[in-house]
Amino acid sequence: MFDNTHAHITTWVVALILFVVVLLLQKGGNQKGAKITQMILRLFYLLIILTGVLLFSKHQGYNPALYGIKFLGGIIVIAMMEMILVRGAKGRNTGVLWVVFIAALAITFFLGLKLPLGWNMFS
Repeated sequence: MFDNTHAHITTWVVALILFVVVLLLQKGGNQKGAKITQMILRLFYLLIILTGVLLFSKHQGYNPALYGIKFLGGIIVIAMMEMILVRGAKGRNTGVLWVVFIAALAITFFLGLKLPLGWNMFS
């Protein structure tokens, strides 16, 4: 089942879309809609982690160090998404969290493209 990355990519694309939707709902003042959508997003966090762990356990032998860094980067991306939403809902500053989120997302995405299961754009 996990010889390819279709399920994993689908879950993180949907999660990124839901993340933007929650941000827009929070900014629009629809707190109830934001809370419901954020709960759905949290389910997708679990699905991302589950599919990521399955892929990692099957394919990390190709390059354990880089797959480990990619795994850690993915966890950091999920953590930053959640922290941005929670702190944003409370009206706190999220500037540093956005910087960490964008950096971790870029590193994780780059490694996803570079490693053997990716599109090998940077080989």
